Formats: sequence, C-alpha cells, structure tokens
Amino acid sequence: TQQKEQSPALSRATTAASAAASQAPAQSQSTTQSTAQPQSSTQSSLPSTTELTSPQPALSTQEQSKSAEPMQHQQSYPIQQQQAQSQQPQQSYQQSQPYQQSQQPAQQQQPQQNAASIQNLINQPSAQPKNPHDSAYMANGAMEKPKAVSNPVRETKGKYTLQDFTINRTLGTGSFGRVHLVQSKHNQRFYAVKVLKKQQVVKMKQVEHTNDERRMLQKVKHPFLITLWGTFQDSKNLYMVMDFIEGGELFSLLRKSQRFPNPVAKFYAAEVTLALDYLHSMDIIYRDLKPENLLLDRHGHLKITDFGFAKEVPDITWTLCGTPDYLAPEVVSSKGYNKSVDWWSLGILIFEMLCGFTPFWDSGSPLKIYENILRGRVKYPPYVHPDAQDLLSKLIT
Repeated sequence: TQQKEQSPALSRATTAASAAASQAPAQSQSTTQSTAQPQSSTQSSLPSTTELTSPQPALSTQEQSKSAEPMQHQQSYPIQQQQAQSQQPQQSYQQSQPYQQSQQPAQQQQPQQNAASIQNLINQPSAQPKNPHDSAYMANGAMEKPKAVSNPVRETKGKYTLQDFTINRTLGTGSFGRVHLVQSKHNQRFYAVKVLKKQQVVKMKQVEHTNDERRMLQKVKHPFLITLWGTFQDSKNLYMVMDFIEGGELFSLLRKSQRFPNPVAKFYAAEVTLALDYLHSMDIIYRDLKPENLLLDRHGHLKITDFGFAKEVPDITWTLCGTPDYLAPEVVSSKGYNKSVDWWSLGILIFEMLCGFTPFWDSGSPLKIYENILRGRVKYPPYVHPDAQDLLSKLIT
C-alpha cells in the first residue's frame, strides 16, 4: 500500500525532471543562436576604397629593390604630363573578411590552362558590381554584354559656363591644363573639370587628340568608363565637365600595397577587360592603358579616364603614342597596328599588379625599354601563379 501511495509522487517528480531536461537544450540552443547571430551579419559586398587601410605583407629585400624604382608615374609619349599627387588619403589593400567572402566564388573557380579567351580566364561573377541604377545590369545582378550600337551623342540642356560652378581645389596638372574639383551651383553635385589652355594645345600640336578625346567621351557610356557631362569654352580655355571619382588612382593603391594578391589583380583585370571589350565593339582603340589612368570610385570599382589617345580605328593605324612601358612591339617598330595593342597593355598592367613593376622596365630609359620590348623576354618572379603566367604568355609574347 505504501508503494502504491508513493507512485503518484514518484510520477510527479519524474514529470518535473523530464520538463527540466527538455528546457535545458532549448536554452543551450537559444544561447548558441544568440552568439552565432553576429557572424551572419558579415557583409558580402566589395569594400569601398576607404576600407583599404592595411598594408600588404612585407616583401623581401630583393623584391622591394625590384619594385621600388619602377613604381613612379609613367609619362605618356609624346606628351610629358606632370600629374600632381592625389590629395585623397593614401590607401592600401586589406584582406578583410567581407572582401574574402565576395571573392570566394572567384577563388573556387580555378581557370583552365590554355584558356580560349581572356574573359573565360579572368571574368569571374564576383567582379561584377550590382548597380541598380545602371541600365547595363539586369534585375538579378548579372551583367548584359555591351552592345555595339550607335548611341546618339549626349546633349546637355542649355550651356555650361564657368559661373555655374564653385572651384574648390586642383586635382592634377598636365602639360597644357589642369583638373579642378568643382561643385555645381544648381544641383550641388561635385564634378571634375578639365581645363585646357588653347594656346598650349595648339603649340604642342594636340588639337586632334583633344578633339578625339571629346568625341570619344561623348560617344561612350559604360560603368567602367568616365562620364563626360558637357563641354564649353571661352577665349582662353577649353572646359570638359566629367565625373569626380573619389578614390584616386589605382597607381596610388598599387604603390602603397607594392603588389596585389591574385584575387585583387583578377578583379581589376576583369573590369578593364569588360571596358576594353566595349570600346573595341565600337571600333575605338584606347592606346594608353596604365595604373595612372584607372580611377577608383567609392565602391572600389574602376573607371578608365584620360581618352587623349583614344581613336576610332576600324582596321589599322600607325600613330606612335602611349607610355613606353606599355607599348606593343608593333607600335615601337612603327608598324601598322590594331585593337590588339590594348590587350598587350592589359598584359603589362596585370604583370605590374602582380609583381609591382613592369616586365620591360630598365633604368627608366625609353630606348632600353623599347629594346627589351622588341626582344620580348619576360622573367616571372617565383610567386606568380602558373595560371597567371599562362595568361600573360598569351598577352605579352
């Protein structure tokens, strides 16, 4: 009888113990979820250039000696341009967790050797910015292939005058002009105004190049190309109103980082490839590709600027122009050339991003550089990935 009387009490104790045991895992799971929640908030978007604050891993003394001297502003030939140092804060590359996440698809997709084309090798999905305001991108974030259509020339409503802007500071100087940061008095937006002195343009025989630059910029529209909003002139100067790109030159970032890791070089090479492919579809040769002419916007994407040497060439041209380190052999030897010279320059750019110096640089002497270009011997440092060497062997040989 006593055992039977104790059974209800024992049953109640067992029920209470079971309820406590069932609550313990729930509390543990809740605690685990609460501690894991901050990790899920990691951003997967490309960091802006202001996040690029940590310098690259230190190079050896031998690598520093190789990259120290070549990393200086290259002058375009035949114009000796003097560019002022950007007043933007110095930036360097930081391999942060958000950036690693955004580049993960590119790292998982190993490019095949002997790739059939440049885009199949370096055009990765992570290299495409998702800009909902740009018509070149579809709703799902995939990029449409640029179409070679005859776009009408952009026309501005009314006419610009210098009185429409407030001049803030000088962004850079050249042989026959300056670039100023200005603010519109109408929409309060910031622009970069390129001021060219007419007398200097005529004196240096750059009238044709100046007209070509204006005509090319009015014709093109691409997310990785600078936008020309309008032009005007007075008795002394020509004015070109363009985008103000906040991040400064890729050259400054590369000089600070000394060299880029593979994912970063691949990302920038992919964007340049898309821009060149678009220009070539419109029969335009750029002819002056180098880090100084690549600007970084606030999201870290590239904008190709300075179309002074760009030209519409349906087949072949013979003009000698560009920067010595980036000239193709057919340009150096004064032979006729076509759009392929831009792909040669892309190969030089990729080599420079990976190594910190150009492959044919030799004490800064243009004649020695030309000799090395015509000789065509490229020495790859041991840290260059075999896939990168395979690509470069197709671009600069």
